[in-house]
Amino acid sequence: MENQTLVKEISLFNALEYVKNGALFVDVREKEEVDQLAYDVPNIINIPLSVFEDHYTEIPKDKEVVMVCKGGGRSLRAAGFLVNHDYANVVNMQNGIVGWVQSGFPFKGDKSSVISNSCDCSKPGCC
Repeated sequence: MENQTLVKEISLFNALEYVKNGALFVDVREKEEVDQLAYDVPNIINIPLSVFEDHYTEIPKDKEVVMVCKGGGRSLRAAGFLVNHDYANVVNMQNGIVGWVQSGFPFKGDKSSVISNSCDCSKPGCC
């Protein structure tokens, strides 16, 4: 069996610490989603998953990178892709912007776009 590297997943609170330490957030949601509701953090770029394979090289290999999306699934896929392309400093944030907003962390836009359709991210297995 081929060796596989697992992606480290971090909590929302740990992600906030990464932000404070200068990590780059990479949001893989589509542009329309980001235009509606966005993370309000200083170092963030948007590379939609639909074009990720064509643009992933825009992500520096020498920085801590936190992959994010709406609920954590798309960002986990993208993080795995990066790890398999020799990115060593990549983590995935669990619960995405849904959990981020519910936890009261900084955001821009209309939170009703995710909160009204979301579940209780404090419960295991959510999002």
